[in-house]
Amino acid sequence: MTGTGEKARRDELQVPVTGSGSLTARGLSKSFPLSRNALGRPTTHVRAVDGVDIDVTAGTTVGVVGESGSGKSTLGRLVSLLERPDSGSVVLDGQDVTRLRGKAMSALRTRLQVVFQDPFGSLDPTKSVGHAVAEPLVVHRRIRRSGMLGAAEDLLSRVGLDPGLARRYPEQLSGGQRQRVCIARALALEPWLLVADEPTSALDLSTRSEILNLLLGLQEDVGQSILLVSHDFATVQHLAHRVAVMYLGRIVEEGPTHEVVNNPLHPFTRALLSAVPVPDPVVQRTRRRIVLHGDVPNPANPPSGCRFRTRCSEVMPSCSSIDPVPAEVRPGHRVACLLHSGAGVPVPDVETPRTPT
Repeated sequence: MTGTGEKARRDELQVPVTGSGSLTARGLSKSFPLSRNALGRPTTHVRAVDGVDIDVTAGTTVGVVGESGSGKSTLGRLVSLLERPDSGSVVLDGQDVTRLRGKAMSALRTRLQVVFQDPFGSLDPTKSVGHAVAEPLVVHRRIRRSGMLGAAEDLLSRVGLDPGLARRYPEQLSGGQRQRVCIARALALEPWLLVADEPTSALDLSTRSEILNLLLGLQEDVGQSILLVSHDFATVQHLAHRVAVMYLGRIVEEGPTHEVVNNPLHPFTRALLSAVPVPDPVVQRTRRRIVLHGDVPNPANPPSGCRFRTRCSEVMPSCSSIDPVPAEVRPGHRVACLLHSGAGVPVPDVETPRTPT
């Protein structure tokens, strides 16, 4: 395709050629059906993500941390366009990508790449490593097939792997090597934003640090924008400039990482941080572990008011009647908790059905 034809195609799709990687998501919500009736229509739903706002400033890393089932991975899929939200918007470099369809959506997806948590299931065992890494470049007509090997070798070098691995197959690689291959593949199309969904959870401890340092190097060396999803606060603390804490589909605290770590405000954030070990044995012995009692509520039927109140040791009577909303309590530091802010929405009174006499 000629340069003129390529430019015309991009203009037609209204997809900018270059971008900074800044992202703004507002009011994102996503529900999934839990059960269906005889006609196949959903009867009950679970809202995995409920009215989430999140920003990724160009060239920074934002971490999303929470327990299993908190909705953090679903949020990552919404941001990366793998799932379409029920409501809300995702604006990438000034363009609302949730409004795109067809070819325009396909073109924009090249600017949003994902690194999944399972490096063993993310690679086709029948394709060579070089083919897996360079195939996106061929599919999107960046290179010819004859140039796949050279492109793959360059990308493998970029993530600290021997270029000779391009001729091998995934089964011949270790878990850490496979995850580096997945990162190389994600970087092939020079994405504006990289979504890393639990990128180290399937790896051993020594390999985890290598992958984390690789992601940190990408952010520092080339200014790669990253949305990091993890259940491990220590991982997020190591990489992220800002952190958002999720609980039952909502962000309960968000702010600069150093501020949230050193001065956590939400009781759930404090509980998560109390489980993170510190290298100083004296400090570790004197720390108080905050143990959360009770089970995680059913996400299909969350508690009224504050969703964390059934497990919170500082619960107040108003926590059941007021639904807290995130409010800024310090510059750039927001928390959804009535202990620190009176911001909230009154829960509508539900009339209790009367028993016939």
